[in-house]
Amino acid sequence: MTHLPIIAARIRAAYRRARTRAGGNWQAYVSLAGPAGDDPLVAVSESADRRIEAYSVNKIAVAVAVLDKVDRGLLTLDQQVEVTAAIVVPGGDGMFSLDGAYPSQVTLGHALANLLTVSDDTAVRLCGLVCPAAELNQIILAKGFPHTQVQPVADPNRFYLGTSTPRETHDLLRALVGGALLTPASTDFVLRLLRSPVAFNDGVRREMSSAERARIATKAGWFADARHEAGVIFDTAGTPVLTYALFADGQPGADDYGATHPAVQARARLGRHLLKATDGSVAAESRTGLPRAVPATAAEAGGGG
Repeated sequence: MTHLPIIAARIRAAYRRARTRAGGNWQAYVSLAGPAGDDPLVAVSESADRRIEAYSVNKIAVAVAVLDKVDRGLLTLDQQVEVTAAIVVPGGDGMFSLDGAYPSQVTLGHALANLLTVSDDTAVRLCGLVCPAAELNQIILAKGFPHTQVQPVADPNRFYLGTSTPRETHDLLRALVGGALLTPASTDFVLRLLRSPVAFNDGVRREMSSAERARIATKAGWFADARHEAGVIFDTAGTPVLTYALFADGQPGADDYGATHPAVQARARLGRHLLKATDGSVAAESRTGLPRAVPATAAEAGGGG
């Protein structure tokens, strides 16, 4: 444990430099995993209990609720959902709004894959067809996350992505990789998507090799001037050793959703520091006994770019 406080202090300093340079408002929670049975060592805690709009980061919670129903035998990943013109979000993020060929049928697994990789907005509505807002909120509440809730609308099968706090998002991710939320098969399904090469690469994972990116399960969320990201970093042996929830708003460039936005650039700079914290002897000290996640690399998938 001798290295962990030093590494935590370095992460804290790197975070402060990055957030100061970017400006705006930040709410964050970052921890390093301690030995089995110990609480994680907190490296960053800033406004960690402030309930804010989580935007697409909450798509993780949506997926957890849907997969909870899969685990209970109420849904299956290969069941079909219908993509109609009426359900497609016009101009929304993702793939479904681009093909222009409706109606079509896709599997629930396909919808979840689009939800967690390219952050597809229509996929949210497809999930709402099988897990309405009220049920979704109840599932997440029962798992211990009262502030991570979607916002219902008049149509019970539709919702806005709602709120969370940095601490709850962090704790939800730790519970996920620890196997406390879903079955091993569903847990692996979520982590393979969040660690895939097509998951979000503009932030924490930007300045990394393909192999390094595959060690990070991440999900970003953006709307108006908000730029959020949360995830888990695994060491080279597949053990989750660092969890982060980085929420930011109020920076300049609200119309810039690319890699040049100040908050996104801040996360990219911070990403190298977070990855370094999981390497070598620090990672060895941080073993938690949590299950290893199988790396999702292009080579293992049998394909390339």
